[in-house]
Amino acid sequence: MIIEAIILTVITAATPLVIAALGELVTERAGVLNLGVEGMMIMGAVGAFAVMQMTGSPYLGILAGIATGALFSLLFGFLTLTLVANQVATGLALTILGLGVSGNIGEAYVGQPGIKLPQIDIPLLGDLPVIGPILFKQDLVFYLSIALVLGVNWFLFKSRTGLKLRAIGDSHGSAHALGIPVIRTRYLAVMFGGACAGLAGAQLSLVYTPQWVENMSAGRGWIALALVVFGSWRPWRVLAGGYLFGAVTIGQLHAQALGLAIPSQFLSSLPYAATIVVLIIISHNRRTTLINTPACLGKSFVPDR
Repeated sequence: MIIEAIILTVITAATPLVIAALGELVTERAGVLNLGVEGMMIMGAVGAFAVMQMTGSPYLGILAGIATGALFSLLFGFLTLTLVANQVATGLALTILGLGVSGNIGEAYVGQPGIKLPQIDIPLLGDLPVIGPILFKQDLVFYLSIALVLGVNWFLFKSRTGLKLRAIGDSHGSAHALGIPVIRTRYLAVMFGGACAGLAGAQLSLVYTPQWVENMSAGRGWIALALVVFGSWRPWRVLAGGYLFGAVTIGQLHAQALGLAIPSQFLSSLPYAATIVVLIIISHNRRTTLINTPACLGKSFVPDR
């Protein structure tokens, strides 16, 4: 069925956006603004593909992508949390560094065929018409993305540790006065964001297009950043926004395939144009944005000595 095929491609396109945005959401809830999502994502993609080529296992590639993203995020954490460097400038530098390093590492893998992460066929449920292939014959990363939405939502709003993390994002000075370890918590949040970005990158090189292509993240890290604002720092809204942007991405590809008399360059820009339009619409509702925005977002913290 054509509709079923379209839905499946939308899911594949949306999954890395959702995962990367969820990681950044937790990072920003802790009061840290990491603009290096694109860099961590592309490093996760090349790390996953390289390990998959060396071991022949896409599952080890997934673990490598997660580890690469987390380790790369530690550089951001060291510069911004320990050395108190500017978070915006450091995040941008991290993206530029990631794109350059990944291109250098991945040069040896250009043109090499990859091993696609296999689908998990859930017995009986996978045989259901329409809904079976969509929900019960998916790859591991799709199920991890849904688990992340549930887990992050529970962690932030139902757990004591999540409450402490949100307290740090809203007032790191008050949290420090109450004995909450601000820097340690922010380090862990940054690493979680990096691990999610690395997993999103691994999905690109092992599921979305099982091969290595330089700059294959193609701006998805920036869309993930916009998704956090679009979702008002709420996991379920981020999930909805991710699938909305995934649909826009796949929609422009189908429009090109149909041969519509529209310049291909314009169609290719639609996902990013949609990002700008959504951010403009959100900016008009200042009250909702201010209520959910962590008050200390992007602000450095230096504990009293």
